[in-house]
Amino acid sequence: MENKKNSQKERKTRILAVGDVHGDLTMINRLADRAKKENVDIIILSGDLTFAERSIKGIIGPFAKQKKPILIIPGNHESVATNALLAELYSPYSKNLHGYYIVKDGIGFFGAGTANMGPHQIKDSEIYDLLKRSHEKIKNLSKKIMVTHIHPENSKMEFSGFKGSKAVKKAIESFQPDIAICSHIHEAAGLEEKIGKTRVINVARKEKVFEI
Repeated sequence: MENKKNSQKERKTRILAVGDVHGDLTMINRLADRAKKENVDIIILSGDLTFAERSIKGIIGPFAKQKKPILIIPGNHESVATNALLAELYSPYSKNLHGYYIVKDGIGFFGAGTANMGPHQIKDSEIYDLLKRSHEKIKNLSKKIMVTHIHPENSKMEFSGFKGSKAVKKAIESFQPDIAICSHIHEAAGLEEKIGKTRVINVARKEKVFEI
């Protein structure tokens, strides 16, 4: 009985996170295969699911077949409405995290998409308000993951010349999630850093599988 309790206590949630798939169906199917092989519990798609909204066909379906939660936010290549539509089409597996939250295995996930540039940009102040609102309901949980499309201001990811978001930086410092997922800057794919206690991971077109 004691060993069983210990194994349940030690079980971690396995997550695959990626962004900027831009409707690349070859990439999407490869990622869905990897998620299945590695038996991930949750899939995070951190924006720019399409390329200028040319097509939404085949973006979510390969992941939804696994009947695992898929958390999505919009990037600057798709509208908030398109993101909400994708969540609705593939419900109950696909979840809109843009200004919302979910709790899975005791972990609180909250997020806000889009960026301060591109065809579907929103104001930085709106990004912070969405993050604050979505964080409010899970603020007392011991494990939290924040998902955004754009990277934080004054981070290593600004090396490419694209300035990050003051709102994302402020949210990391204020809410102190264990992990902050972002994408947007393709050249920064795979880059990680710490801001306070928060592990910040850029998953732009370079997926990351991790446990928490």
